[in-house]
Amino acid sequence: VQLLESGGEAVQAGWCLILSCAASGYTLKYKVMGWLRKGPGEELEGGASIYIASGTSYYADSVQGRFTISRDNAKNTLYLQMNSLKPEDTAMYYCAAKASAILSLKEANYNYWGQGTQVTVSS
Repeated sequence: VQLLESGGEAVQAGWCLILSCAASGYTLKYKVMGWLRKGPGEELEGGASIYIASGTSYYADSVQGRFTISRDNAKNTLYLQMNSLKPEDTAMYYCAAKASAILSLKEANYNYWGQGTQVTVSS
């Protein structure tokens, strides 16, 4: 499974962005996908997770109500709609996939990772 993120850029606080993650390879290997992020000087943290089959999703408190995770199974693409961006959302955003069918925001539970896309939010 290969994951390729895109869409990150430098924006101002309050703006919106949509991140995309194109999956290729044996995509039937994974059941859940997620977006995790690592800010400057911070540890990797989970942002959102989605069950591929049903679309059921789960969010970290820090992004709940502002970010929306979704997927287009026909295109093998995962999205993250980010609204009302804040400077503290500045981070490298990673797309990840896991084989087990359990939603998770924990880094250790993910089997496949993309290279990341940088989001920078200025005040």
